Amino acid sequence: MPDVIVLFGGPSPERKVSVASAQHVASVLEEAEAWFWAVEGGIHRVDRVALLAHEKPFETEFVPRSKASFASLEAALDDPGSRKAVFFLALHGTGGEDGTAQQMFEDRRIAFTGPGAEASRKAMDKEWAKKLVSAAGVRIAESIRLPRGDAKAVRDALLGFLRRQGSVVVKPVASGSSVGLYMVHTGADAEAAVAGVSGAKEEYLAESFVQGTELTVAIVDGENGARPLPPTEVRVERGGSFDYANKYIASGAREITPAEVPAEMTRSAQEAALAAHKALGCEGYSRTDLICGDRGAVFLEINTLPGLTRRSFVPQQLRAEGTSMRAFLDGQLALARRRRDRR
Repeated sequence: MPDVIVLFGGPSPERKVSVASAQHVASVLEEAEAWFWAVEGGIHRVDRVALLAHEKPFETEFVPRSKASFASLEAALDDPGSRKAVFFLALHGTGGEDGTAQQMFEDRRIAFTGPGAEASRKAMDKEWAKKLVSAAGVRIAESIRLPRGDAKAVRDALLGFLRRQGSVVVKPVASGSSVGLYMVHTGADAEAAVAGVSGAKEEYLAESFVQGTELTVAIVDGENGARPLPPTEVRVERGGSFDYANKYIASGAREITPAEVPAEMTRSAQEAALAAHKALGCEGYSRTDLICGDRGAVFLEINTLPGLTRRSFVPQQLRAEGTSMRAFLDGQLALARRRRDRR
């Protein structure tokens, strides 16, 4: 059994991003073994060369060449060899980022990277996270949870909120990578959102659209505590949105790292991100999305296992800080070992 295992895939719609994250991590951690968590639940030991050779990961599903080595993640973690390994979690979304996988590791005292189960559960629920962050003194955007299933109820709630707010953002309560995001400015926009939300299995919320500069800030824990990285500014083209396609495939937005904003705005965003990281009890690393206006930073959401693809925000910010990807990964693995031994 190897000392380090990169775990990727999972049941989430964000598993394609997970594959791209794993490719980048595995390209740096040459000594690590790669394990793919398939949608149906099996764990496949993946040849590193095959993982790195997979093309267009944001568009094409990764299909392992070998049969599953374990029937489930639980079975894989129950293998005696797993107890000695450190798992680098290149997982995103439901199942991998919401505390489900983290709880399996904690129950077995197996070292893993990223925040623990409780922090992951809090962060994944956007409403829960906003309440905790607000209690820590960070401004949040007003929001409501939309009804499930009934198109009329969804429409009535969304249109009522839209009339009060002017423009709103509709997004899943527990998802990331800008999957299922709707920008609602008009009645036609609302109808498109209603059609998507009323037929969805997951819960959605409508959030007030906050005018300002969109920034995202990663927080990294190390030997000297948690530190904010240089923020990234997201400039969306007029009439566009920072959805999955524009984020990973198209070019509907510019990502500027470090952000070209006044020092005071940078400081406000970094302080808010650090406060959110601590309020949720995160350990390892996280990334917080914010809107910064005249009154300072407004918290939108926090990601406990943000993307680590070559083009993702965290690697951009590490480069801007002058920290190599290898140094970051080694630091996270060391932190995971210390946390396991502490418990």
